[in-house]
Amino acid sequence: MTDQPYRDPTAPVAERVRDLLGRMTLGEKVGQVNQRMYGWHAYERNHSGHRLTDAFRAEVAAYGGMGALYGLQRADAWSGVGFADGITAADGARVADAVQRHVVENTRLGIPVLLVEEVPHGHQALDGTVLPVNLAVGATWDPALYEAAAAAVGAEVRARGGHMALVSALDLVRDPRWGRAEECFGEDPYLAARLTEALVRGMRTADVAVVLKHFAGQGATVGGRNSAATELGARELHEIHLAAARSGIRAGAAGVMAAYNEFDGLPCVAGRPLLTELLRERLEFDGIVMADGGAIDRLVRLTGDPVAAGALALNAGCDLSLWDDCFPRLAEAVEQGLVAERTLDTAVARVLALKFRLGLFERPYAPVEAPGAQRSDPGELSERIARASITLLAHDGGVLPLAPSARRIAVLGPNADSIAQQIGDYTAPQRPGSHHVTVLDGIRSAAPPDTEVTYGPGCELVGGDLSGVPEAVALAAAADIAVLVLGGSSARSGDTTFDTNGAAVVSSANPAGMTCGEGVDLAELCLPEGQLALLDAVAATGVPVVVVLVQGRPHALPDLSGTAAAVLSAWYPGPWGGRAVADVLFGAVGPEGRLPVSIPRSAGQLPVFYNAKDHRYRGYVDQPATARYAFGHGLSYTTVAYAPPRLSRARVTPDDPTLNCRVTVRNTGERPVRETVQLYVRRLSGGSSWPRVRELRGFARLDLRPGEEADAVFAIDADTLASVTRDLGLAVEPGELLLETGPSAVETQGARLVIEPPG
Repeated sequence: MTDQPYRDPTAPVAERVRDLLGRMTLGEKVGQVNQRMYGWHAYERNHSGHRLTDAFRAEVAAYGGMGALYGLQRADAWSGVGFADGITAADGARVADAVQRHVVENTRLGIPVLLVEEVPHGHQALDGTVLPVNLAVGATWDPALYEAAAAAVGAEVRARGGHMALVSALDLVRDPRWGRAEECFGEDPYLAARLTEALVRGMRTADVAVVLKHFAGQGATVGGRNSAATELGARELHEIHLAAARSGIRAGAAGVMAAYNEFDGLPCVAGRPLLTELLRERLEFDGIVMADGGAIDRLVRLTGDPVAAGALALNAGCDLSLWDDCFPRLAEAVEQGLVAERTLDTAVARVLALKFRLGLFERPYAPVEAPGAQRSDPGELSERIARASITLLAHDGGVLPLAPSARRIAVLGPNADSIAQQIGDYTAPQRPGSHHVTVLDGIRSAAPPDTEVTYGPGCELVGGDLSGVPEAVALAAAADIAVLVLGGSSARSGDTTFDTNGAAVVSSANPAGMTCGEGVDLAELCLPEGQLALLDAVAATGVPVVVVLVQGRPHALPDLSGTAAAVLSAWYPGPWGGRAVADVLFGAVGPEGRLPVSIPRSAGQLPVFYNAKDHRYRGYVDQPATARYAFGHGLSYTTVAYAPPRLSRARVTPDDPTLNCRVTVRNTGERPVRETVQLYVRRLSGGSSWPRVRELRGFARLDLRPGEEADAVFAIDADTLASVTRDLGLAVEPGELLLETGPSAVETQGARLVIEPPG
């Protein structure tokens, strides 16, 4: 037994928090909600290794501790950290332990510091495994695979001493002009919710806490403009933008990050109705709310004073700052009466509770791995995600998989031979000499030994310089097939300039080679003019053309039916994505990916997401209102037939809404297939508000051999049938529904279900 109950590991967390909080000075409390320092400023590298900086020691001393340290191991162009001066995997645990040891041993209460790391698609650290971006994860429609990858990446983070992972999961691609589309799982709330659950479960198996970004509605900003205002009503917020948050909270997320965007006149970090009334009270979230980088300092424009800005965010429900100068002045806010000390105590208590739940007081240092311990290979899982995400958008049926008779293959385009352009935004520098695989590398390795593979970029990623087109045309004309690798890039470089929060500063005057990523929003979604000119010139040779789009957002595509024999989307498939693309091209595996977003015909028809309100709009005069390729779409190398869905019950009540929906799917072609069977709900009558066209409420994977058939069976329950009520709750409401199944959002067959009024 100890006279310091907060140090007793057998005591309840609430009791430990209460005891420790009662021992703290006002300054120490402020220290626990402080995350001002950039982690890469906490150390410097010298001839003998790494040493802690005087700036770090001073920050700890100033507040008698430190609540959290952001990005100790972060490396990228913005931080300026690379292999010459950063922390590699070999040093990660040792440096993290040095930071922790200093905080624990040199403060009065010995409260450990939370080490917070960026994990946008893998740990953003030197030697960290890079996964395909979230949009590629969404294209897999495979939560189990993503959960395994999240667990493997979490184990990497934890082995290097990290405790908390910041991961984008809550944003949706409601406007693909937004540069951060690649960080989203897609446009649909149900798909995002299933993948968010998988993320949290996977990370928790590695004892890593997850902070979900961003709360709320950031993907719906006006015009696809980063950090701008939203025009969301409360119902749209609840129906579309809260599903992933609900699921992540149920799965055990430790925190959420308040988004930059304005919501109903206030930045999210200052919105008490959002952070307290909705998140805390309605969603019953008891974890921490973290500000986005520098977001609290932006509130000075509202308050005119940094002390009042910090008080505004704390009163709204924010618990932990990030890089700002306002929260460190909360003691002044308390002394001036701008915020009650009990409000600060509530925020501090949440931070302390997380530290106790993570076991940091008993185990403050990086875990020591047992000899012979087996861990999943995150690199292998990264490649599996890449392979499962590749989506066949169009195919004339005669070109893919590439036949052995294709002895001469011309690989062309600006994305054919660039690792940087296939790994996405917010990625650490890659170790020189790493065995990574571009699309060109993958094709050369997978092609039969007597195949001649030629290469020419043809054009730059952006701009209209066509000087390389003649060479590409000559290579194509001499080939049996041309693989044209087009798309976008989020690759940062030492020449990229940045905003104060790390977003790239890109404009028409400073293109920087980026067409996607945070800060890189587009007004037009078509491929750059040089790429389109290259495509037309190569197609004019008459050689069959396969287009592979390596991209971080859905580009608006013209009708390519007379231009390309096949079109695939590989999103940003990660460092080994080139091998995954080649496996699909040569038929080692079939294409499995399904679109997590709708692909528009033009920016002028936006929004084009599939689950819009069902107002029976006829379309524009000059072009259809429908997507070029619908949500859920994805072809295979065979043909598949769907029977109509069959319901075990045609009538249910709100009190007993359970039934089964069964659909028979048959492989009618000559190759095996992994088919993603999708379940949608369409309301025909009843309900609290005007219905949507349809809403995804389930999906299942079937592996079918040629000629084989099987049933996909969906267990329908209250979660499947619930809708948002007048009071913004969730309930099963009476009316008539259509339960639809099919291979995409526009290829469905339905069965009617009546939900009878109670009583």
